[in-house]
Amino acid sequence: MSSSSPAPTPAGRPPIAGTAPAPLSLCAREPRVPADRLVAEMVPPPRFDSARFSTYIPDPDQPSQSEAVRVLEDFATGLDGTPAATGRRGFFGLGRSKAPKTPAGPRGVYLDGGYGVGKTHLLASLWHATPAEPSRKAFGTFVELTNLVGALGFQQTVRTLSGHRLLCIDEFELDDPGDTVLVSSLLARLVEAGVALAATSNTLPGKLGEGRFAAADFLREIQGLSAHFRALRIDGEDYRHRGLPEAPAPYSDEQVTRAAQAAEGASLDDFPALLDHLARVHPSRYGALTDGVAAVCLTGVRPVPDQSTALRLVVLADRLYDREVPVLASGLPFDRLFSEEMLKGGYRKKYFRAISRLTALARDAARLVDTP
Repeated sequence: MSSSSPAPTPAGRPPIAGTAPAPLSLCAREPRVPADRLVAEMVPPPRFDSARFSTYIPDPDQPSQSEAVRVLEDFATGLDGTPAATGRRGFFGLGRSKAPKTPAGPRGVYLDGGYGVGKTHLLASLWHATPAEPSRKAFGTFVELTNLVGALGFQQTVRTLSGHRLLCIDEFELDDPGDTVLVSSLLARLVEAGVALAATSNTLPGKLGEGRFAAADFLREIQGLSAHFRALRIDGEDYRHRGLPEAPAPYSDEQVTRAAQAAEGASLDDFPALLDHLARVHPSRYGALTDGVAAVCLTGVRPVPDQSTALRLVVLADRLYDREVPVLASGLPFDRLFSEEMLKGGYRKKYFRAISRLTALARDAARLVDTP
């Protein structure tokens, strides 16, 4: 393989003798993301471009999955594309004044379930099925929504989203009281404007604050939000592990390095150095950090040292999973990233989600390694 301008070797680890340097390094990137890109990218991630209700395969042993599809299809049908009302009215379309047609019943749905039961697939299917122009539907994670407010300001975010028919919030998380109040206030304003809401999470709306610091504050705010949604429980096992082989064991440093050199568009970084770099890049830019990256190769994976680092890694795992970027690694397997204390703490659901997603991406990366 020839290159006119050798790329830097991954930070913190010397090159292996007789090999060419990796073509890309995430540690060498410091992306800047304009606010208008944040708005334009509020659509289902590439992994769910083709997600439809018809492509969701319910588990026959879990009737709640088929019921969720039926309810969401009816919900989408009710969002007929008429402009969102600008006057104040009840959330369930029961205001006294005459207003544009609104669907009967709850105008917010909340998909509750464990990891890998297809909640994001269903949420993306709802977005695609809603009869409105893409510019009048928004889809993003809870973190992306708070980042949008940070980029545009609260009032401009309200104005930007108020004309939408639907706002989908994936992985609804409440990590601190400030974000709780922020999103609570934002959704209240959007409800007044007639915007329909849909969200996913791993817990019911009334219990999101359980096990976290300042739980009373969380619960007080969440109780107000939970009344906006009809909660749909989706039972089932993680589909990423249904009938699939176990995640491959970590590879050697040499195997990972060779794979990174051979795969066009692959990155190669030392895992501890990447964790340090993530602390210098705002999480709202992690998607841009992976622009054009076909595979992420990591050497020296080891347990994350603290909770702040762990939460940043969760966001990166989400962005890689959304973009279907395979992850090839040496060192420890991904199920040993987080300490036992972390996996029992208030953010345990995030950490288990990250393990599940990184494991799926590790399976995808197995094809990058030459086997005898």
